[in-house]
Amino acid sequence: MLEPIGAPRIVAVDYGTKRVGLAVADPLRLFARPFGTYGPSEAVAVLRQLRAEEGIEVIVVGWPLLPDGTEGAATRRVRQYINRLRNALPGVEIVTWDERYTSEMARQAIREAGARRKARRDRARVDAAAAAVILQEYLDAGSRE
Repeated sequence: MLEPIGAPRIVAVDYGTKRVGLAVADPLRLFARPFGTYGPSEAVAVLRQLRAEEGIEVIVVGWPLLPDGTEGAATRRVRQYINRLRNALPGVEIVTWDERYTSEMARQAIREAGARRKARRDRARVDAAAAAVILQEYLDAGSRE
């Protein structure tokens, strides 16, 4: 197994039953970038590999609250996935982050980057970008503390 080099990563997860968007922070923890979109099981394997290669200190998981701020069926599904992550990655801190409106923010960012309409509708691209939005919000909040 490779020894992690540098500071362990902060990673974000945008969970969906079909696709899981991942994003990683740069080593200085200033910027988030999309890391890809995977099936739920494949995402766990990717995170395990990333942990082995670079280390993971924190996983920020998008918490899908309802518009009024309450929990619903989606939060129950995410809670089950968090338990799966805890079992697969013991010792890694897992935090939840309000993900309301992050998909729309991701679509807007893709649009502003000049992507064509087809790319803006690519759900996998949007899921990875939404994970990056979640992570960037988390990083920005930490820098204000």
